[in-house]
Amino acid sequence: MANSKQAIKRARQNSDRYKLRHAQRSVVRTAVKAVRADIDSKDKAKASESFKKAQKVIDTAASKNVIHKNAAARTKSRLSKAIKELS
Repeated sequence: MANSKQAIKRARQNSDRYKLRHAQRSVVRTAVKAVRADIDSKDKAKASESFKKAQKVIDTAASKNVIHKNAAARTKSRLSKAIKELS
C-alpha cells in the first residue's frame, strides 16, 4: 500500500483511469460486435450503417489512447473488408 500522500493520490488516479478506460474499451467491443452481427446476417446496408457508428467510437478510443492507433486501424480495415465482401 502507498505510504506518502503523493503515492496515495497516484494510486487513486490510476484506479479511476483504469475504470474509465475499461468502460471505454467495452463500448468499442460492443460496437464491433454489432457490426459483426450485421455482417453475419448478410445485411449490407445495416452493416454499413453500424460500421459508420463503430468507426467513430473506434477513432475516439484511439485518440484517447484507450486502444492503440494501429489496433484501431486494423479493426476498421477488417470490418470494412468484411462488409465489401458481402456484395
